[in-house]
Amino acid sequence: MSLITLTTDMGMRDHYVAALKGAIFSLHSEAQIVDISHEVRPFDKSQAAYFLKNCMQDFPKGTIHVIGVDAEPHVNFSQSSESELPMIVQYLDQYVVGVNNGFFSLLLNNEEPQGIWEMEDVLSQPELMNFPTKNILIPAACKIARGDKLSTFCSEAAAIKRAIPLSPVLEGHTLKGAIIHIDHYGNIITNIKKEDFYRLGRKVPFVIYFRQKEYYIDKISIGYNDVSEGEKVAIFNDNGLLEIAINKGTPENGGGANALFGLRLKDIIRIEFTPRGSRETLESLF
Repeated sequence: MSLITLTTDMGMRDHYVAALKGAIFSLHSEAQIVDISHEVRPFDKSQAAYFLKNCMQDFPKGTIHVIGVDAEPHVNFSQSSESELPMIVQYLDQYVVGVNNGFFSLLLNNEEPQGIWEMEDVLSQPELMNFPTKNILIPAACKIARGDKLSTFCSEAAAIKRAIPLSPVLEGHTLKGAIIHIDHYGNIITNIKKEDFYRLGRKVPFVIYFRQKEYYIDKISIGYNDVSEGEKVAIFNDNGLLEIAINKGTPENGGGANALFGLRLKDIIRIEFTPRGSRETLESLF
């Protein structure tokens, strides 16, 4: 059995996802397909990388991930280093098939891949460009699933195209992060990792605040139910990222944290730590 996942920005309204799955079964009938998401914001490589990175550890070795987001190759004849070719990256003993457009850099985030290969012959059949995820990436994924040697259809590459991710910044006793995702419940996920948060010590008092002075949280909870329904809560989620939520709140009932607090993607989340002797009162934090 071969496991192939799909992450795209194609939505579920049109026939595109069905075409991808049909192509997989036509090329490798034994494949098992898992949808990671088809609701990635159009052409948003950062969100695609966020979705995949936060679930890759849950998949077995040998899983093949196809990334159909901004998937059209680009060939720069004057500067080949600027070309964006189809690429296969081995990472966590799994394979990721996409285009070398910065996505892989966002996925790896300074970690080293186990291998990098490029599919350079993308101009010999220009008609494949009208649906590159189905016509280029899916066949490559199925070749891997069938056990074909990578050397038969691609060549080793030296590097991936770099993209600069949003990263938290520690300035003195202040940690500044950003909102990188708002989930189905309206929960706010930041780029602040648990290890970033505790860099100043696990018993140092702190206040997390956002947008307005009256919106702040001064404790980390184990789970959502640590607070009453409708109350704001901060936790470190399953992926170790700081999350701000409303317990039992959802956008449908007007209770999503993003809507109640007026927060959007890339908004700043600021955490003020108060080591002993650094501040005198809570008011001095604002």
